[in-house]
Amino acid sequence: MGPSVLSTAHGELPLPAFLPDATRAVVRAVDAADLEGAGIRAVMVNALHVAHRPGASVIEAAGGLHRFMGWRRPVFTDSGGYQAYSLTRENKALGSVSDDGFTYRFDRAEEKKLLTPEKSVERQLQLGSDVVIALDECTHPDAPAGGQRDSVRRTVAWGARCRAEFDRRLAARPPAGERPKLFAVVQGGDDPALRRECAEGLLAAGFDGYGYGGWPVDDEGGLVDAVGLTARLMPEGTPRLALGIGGPENVVAAHALGYRVFDCTLPTRDGRHGRLYVFRAGGAAPLAGDWCERVNIGNDRFMREAGPVETGCDCACCARYSRGYLHHLFKVKDAAALRLATIHNLRFFARLFDRLRALP
Repeated sequence: MGPSVLSTAHGELPLPAFLPDATRAVVRAVDAADLEGAGIRAVMVNALHVAHRPGASVIEAAGGLHRFMGWRRPVFTDSGGYQAYSLTRENKALGSVSDDGFTYRFDRAEEKKLLTPEKSVERQLQLGSDVVIALDECTHPDAPAGGQRDSVRRTVAWGARCRAEFDRRLAARPPAGERPKLFAVVQGGDDPALRRECAEGLLAAGFDGYGYGGWPVDDEGGLVDAVGLTARLMPEGTPRLALGIGGPENVVAAHALGYRVFDCTLPTRDGRHGRLYVFRAGGAAPLAGDWCERVNIGNDRFMREAGPVETGCDCACCARYSRGYLHHLFKVKDAAALRLATIHNLRFFARLFDRLRALP
């Protein structure tokens, strides 16, 4: 089912692993020490966003993402393809896609820029990424068949270009220690034939790991069939990356399908909105049935509760503060509420992944 450890220049990453999204070189509401204290082993940074602000050259001059963020553990960088797609889908005036790459800008006041596969790899290596993700073209599940086919064709072609640029740059400037890894993302929407075509094209170029690209969750909140199909198309012995899968139940389901690296904004976003995850029955071992629940700490029924968010949780929130106090912090809109709730959800995920690693 793949390796149990991913080796990087910033330490070994035990698998499976959850990567909170540090989109703009920060996991919102918490710092690097909070992440370490919660048991987080790696983060995902969006290369497109940090290249826009503060700029890849600024981060490079600061010593790379690790020094810039004060983070000593592995860093994955997303190419920004999904974000470029989102910009162009929401407002055609902000950009477009062609075989060359994405033309984009974040607002109308800016000049448009071109994000090519080569530029994406260059930026991510400039940032000091441990795991570089090749540029791909995401599509909406409702996109017409022609659009899905174009997405697969571009994703395969861009993957080969990323592979060539990655190898060229590492040959010209060999790393002093562990070399970075290069992952590719499999697209194809809900069409099994396109998923297979995309996977086979990317496998021909050869990557260190492969990810699921597209919308992984359906309208009812469960995993779509393409998630399982894509896992089966990925080669044994390489890490499988589950992009955008972050609901606790979906994580467990995707892990059973063979995915070993997970990245999603959901757990930290839920924390900032007062939606907290807890293990039932004090965290009973089996991850089956109703093994977890969500607590909406803003509900007035928690106003007078003296116990922690979750009995048995050792996070910085539960170790010191009550549900009633956290409820109060959200009601008065104090920034401490966002930090403490985010820490709790991160610690929940760290504990969940400890259990997944212990499964036979």
